[in-house]
Amino acid sequence: MSNKKAVNRDSERIPRGSPRGCGFFWCEKMISCNDITFRYPAAEAPLFDGLDVTIDKPGFHALFGPSGVGKTTLAKIISGDIDNFSGQVEAIGGMRCLYTYNRERLPGWSSVGRHLEKTTPPGRQPLRDEFIHHFGLTKLMGMRYSQLSMGQCNRVNLLRYLLQDFSILIMDESLANVDEPTRQAILYKIKSIFPAAGFLYISHNVVEVARFCDQIVVFRGAHQSPQTCRISGQDHREDRPLDKIALERSMLEIMNAA
Repeated sequence: MSNKKAVNRDSERIPRGSPRGCGFFWCEKMISCNDITFRYPAAEAPLFDGLDVTIDKPGFHALFGPSGVGKTTLAKIISGDIDNFSGQVEAIGGMRCLYTYNRERLPGWSSVGRHLEKTTPPGRQPLRDEFIHHFGLTKLMGMRYSQLSMGQCNRVNLLRYLLQDFSILIMDESLANVDEPTRQAILYKIKSIFPAAGFLYISHNVVEVARFCDQIVVFRGAHQSPQTCRISGQDHREDRPLDKIALERSMLEIMNAA
């Protein structure tokens, strides 16, 4: 396949064990994926065949659909972790695209607090401490990663990425195994602190996606045309009332699209 994606122009180090950053063509939209075709080795048919996906503006957006339809694959194409595809990826420029995912490997021998001290960029300590408090992690600072639950590890891992410089952060089930009240508090906090950043949130929770996300790219599978469609979510924030009727309408549209 011919790869028309921009080459990686960013070699700056990001948290240990994390995927690399990615350079892009600059564009006014947050993300524009044009004519993406990709096939896994030994697969009988391509996963994507001329896929087009556009997200108009920065904000908190989602990739949604059942397992196996290509959400994570597209996320890795956007982040630069998959490069053997044809087509073009354009994204808002300036800083890196980072990709964080559920059950990412962490140094089990290290204490949480010590590891965060090492990976926090200069000047970000106050933000780190704020996240530690709002993510419910204060009591874990003296514990080793090997002592934490999956949900606790996911919260710490997401915190590491939020302290880095990025234009787009892809969260691939990054809050899996986290209880609903804590998950909601974290999402509200992220949206309040990063109102101008771009996020792609991958989740199988239709209520959560419809409530918190603005533009939702629903994957319908390679056998359907078009392969994706875009639904408007509620993009809810903590400082305004939730329109439950509008939320139910968004949920219904998402499920019908899938």
